[in-house]
Amino acid sequence: MKKSTLKRVFAAAVSTTMVMSLAACGGSKKAVEKQEVDVTIDQIKLGEDYTDIEADLKFLTHKTDVIDTTFSEYITEFQKLYPNVNIEYEGITDYANDITTRLTTGDWGDICMVPMTVDKDELENYFTKLGDKATLAGTYEENMLNNYAYQDNVYGIPSMANVQGIVYNKKVFKDAGVTELPKTPDEFLDALQVIKDKTDAIPLYTNFAAGWTMTAWDANIDGGATGDPDFANTGLTKGENPFADRGDGTGPYAVYNTLYEAVKRGLTEEDPTTTDWEGSKGMLNNGEIGCMVLGSWSVVQMQQAGDNGDDIGFMAFPITVDGQQYASAGPDYNYGINCNSSSDNQIAAMCYIKWLVEESGFAQSEGGLSVVSTDEYPEALTALEGIELVVNNPAASGEENLFNDVNNDSELGINVSGAVSTEIVEEAISGTKTMEDMAAEWNEKWTAAQESNGVEF
Repeated sequence: MKKSTLKRVFAAAVSTTMVMSLAACGGSKKAVEKQEVDVTIDQIKLGEDYTDIEADLKFLTHKTDVIDTTFSEYITEFQKLYPNVNIEYEGITDYANDITTRLTTGDWGDICMVPMTVDKDELENYFTKLGDKATLAGTYEENMLNNYAYQDNVYGIPSMANVQGIVYNKKVFKDAGVTELPKTPDEFLDALQVIKDKTDAIPLYTNFAAGWTMTAWDANIDGGATGDPDFANTGLTKGENPFADRGDGTGPYAVYNTLYEAVKRGLTEEDPTTTDWEGSKGMLNNGEIGCMVLGSWSVVQMQQAGDNGDDIGFMAFPITVDGQQYASAGPDYNYGINCNSSSDNQIAAMCYIKWLVEESGFAQSEGGLSVVSTDEYPEALTALEGIELVVNNPAASGEENLFNDVNNDSELGINVSGAVSTEIVEEAISGTKTMEDMAAEWNEKWTAAQESNGVEF
């Protein structure tokens, strides 16, 4: 499916949410001599330039499950072009936390997936400049380059892009008599109820115990819930009471209330504390689960978790704004290169990153979107015909870290800790607080954080 077949509200990607800076977690950066390189990734012609370069690269990754399979195959293919470049992957289970600490040492390795804890104005202290944004936009989707760009210099290239929404079992929905995908929270909750009444499947699986999975709800609260690519940096970061109920089934409240109502009505697993992330993949594949709120990256994993891959589908989060459905889209983890590595290692790392993004097919194999502007969409996203994909616009100049600061000071951990969604599940079960109670508390904390950071409504 060509990219042009999906309507897109692509302007530029919002800065990835970051709760704390590196300086706040793990001490100061170790003094290691920075190695400047003149080459940028756009200047490299794969298989023609630097084919004799020698390097031993260490690559830190969160993808612990494919190091000995997919990544091993990548190394073999890459070495056909660069035979003297050796690559060793190191998988980190608790990646988000561990990588933050390791970056402060300066000698963590050569390539990593850039963590969300690096503020934009600190990027050059840790990572190699890969090129200027305007030039790289000739090859990659410009709107996907902003997460780790500062003053028009790009320090991270996305491994792929994701669409946010819901992965589901088509057969379960069909067996329950749900023939049209829900477009509003009420329609979605009705569908879950029918699944509960007419099948043996768990309608909605929260994956609560995994923790990180709860941030998937956060990922749907901006463009997908509003249709507005500026919402993240205006309506949320600088807006007044952004978590309040809009009364029309849109916005952050509508997303979070969908989770609250699903749990409250008994449309999720019986005991959220016992959920099993790895086990849930096979359960969705064989029809024991109806759906899970996750990004498009999860589709392939669910398809490969059993014999019923054809039953796995993907839908936009069920919110409609003025008759139109939207879905948030944005970069996944970005590849970054250690600016303290030797010059040869930095150049070899650029060659490998360029090959991964442009030649490996990783994005398509993961069910994500390639950030190469001429590549096609994966088959898994064909159901999104008619859905407008929204990539958040970047923050205004001088406000690149504002969302991070407000998010950190509020302690809500949007897109980072899953604290909001976790609280929702707990309160929906205990009944101590209503959604209105929680939304009021979130707004109070958010407003205080806005004020402490000089935000004027």
